[in-house]
Amino acid sequence: MSYVFDIKRYAINDGPGIRITIFLKGCPLRCVWCHNPEGLKPTQDKLYTKRKCIGCQFCVQACPQGALKLTAEEGIVTDYTKCIMCGKCADACPSTAMEMAGKNYTVDYLMNEIEKESTTIATSGGGVTVCGGEPLMHVDFLIEILKRCKEEGIHRCVDTTLFATEETVKSVAEYTSLFLVDLKHMDSDIHKFYTGVPNEKILSNIRMISELGSDFWIRIPLIVGVNADIENLERSADFLASLPKQPQIVNLLVYHDIGKGKHDRLGTSYNPEQYSFEAPDEALQQQAMEIFKARGLKVKIGG
Repeated sequence: MSYVFDIKRYAINDGPGIRITIFLKGCPLRCVWCHNPEGLKPTQDKLYTKRKCIGCQFCVQACPQGALKLTAEEGIVTDYTKCIMCGKCADACPSTAMEMAGKNYTVDYLMNEIEKESTTIATSGGGVTVCGGEPLMHVDFLIEILKRCKEEGIHRCVDTTLFATEETVKSVAEYTSLFLVDLKHMDSDIHKFYTGVPNEKILSNIRMISELGSDFWIRIPLIVGVNADIENLERSADFLASLPKQPQIVNLLVYHDIGKGKHDRLGTSYNPEQYSFEAPDEALQQQAMEIFKARGLKVKIGG
């Protein structure tokens, strides 16, 4: 079993065709712009949406630890020194203001959910995408899903940072149809500053899956103030162009702050407020595309 924090059906941006995307909890990176902060911890999280709260206090009454209280300014407040993440507050909430992120699922359960989408998957040329968090943190569970899907003839994507051991990546590559790989920055020190980890392992694993002949897409979050400068874009393009097998496409993903609302619901802070992050304007987006095209790489905004 492994903790899953979302199952997205009819996904169209997680690989070819229409897909079912499974989000596994837990990630070794701490990207300050993370838009899925509920996927960072490998265990359950609790989310609270104040605007949905009707003040009924059913959650307060349901909590066996006495960890909740209703306040005038913040709504329901949780004392996490008492909370045991039992989820009874979320079960009792009639307005879904209180929700649990993360539920333990078996591979059998997930395969049953995948089977429900088999017609859509088959007719659209889609498949299954496993992402996170970081799915390579759950290598045995991940490989079991991939094996089962391969036996059923289902296309399999793994959306990953590739921050893992070479052995782990090789074992997953054997059962993966397509990797969707994040490339956040070419400078290791800057990469570590914004993500918490250096990039040498990531770059090495990108080259390795290229040498193995794996199909892969590269996804670059385009963030002014982090990595959208010409020097980093040129270094990224040079690196990808140097690979023995190049990515099928480079997706430039324009920065957004969708993670802020989720941080608010988790009771954590959205770190970009400390920086001057911006989305690139149209001119910079086009300039970035030209840098990759000039090196013979297929590139698009979004995806």
